[in-house]
Amino acid sequence: MTDTLDTRPRVLFLCTHNSARSQMAEGLLRHYAADQVVVQSAGSDPRPVHPVAVAVLAEMGIDISQQQSKHLETMRGQSFDYVITICDDIYEQCPDYPGNPIRLHWGLPDPSATPPESIEQRIAFQQVARLLVEHIRTLLVMIPHRHSVA
Repeated sequence: MTDTLDTRPRVLFLCTHNSARSQMAEGLLRHYAADQVVVQSAGSDPRPVHPVAVAVLAEMGIDISQQQSKHLETMRGQSFDYVITICDDIYEQCPDYPGNPIRLHWGLPDPSATPPESIEQRIAFQQVARLLVEHIRTLLVMIPHRHSVA
């Protein structure tokens, strides 16, 4: 249930497995926006948070080790100001959310699709983290234009 007294902008990141890209995006936005936004993530086929996602963000000083994967059905009925799809599959099946949210699609590559426990996998996660930081910085510039963030 949404707290109707909380007027902070609400952001939802969606990705199929809610294990890597969307979890990283959630942690990064929470870190960079501090208490200025409410951020969540979910997926259509949730899997446990990927350990390399946790490790790569820890290297950046961001702890996502306590985040949990959630099914997008748990978000049904909640309103968001921004719904951001991070993979092409979820973009195709993104449900409607109340509140007329701004929809963005970032379409980032899946770093967990690289060979497990390889240097290529760590590099792929680091590259996605850098791309997410760029997108999130742009998002944080957009948000104040739609909301007055106290």
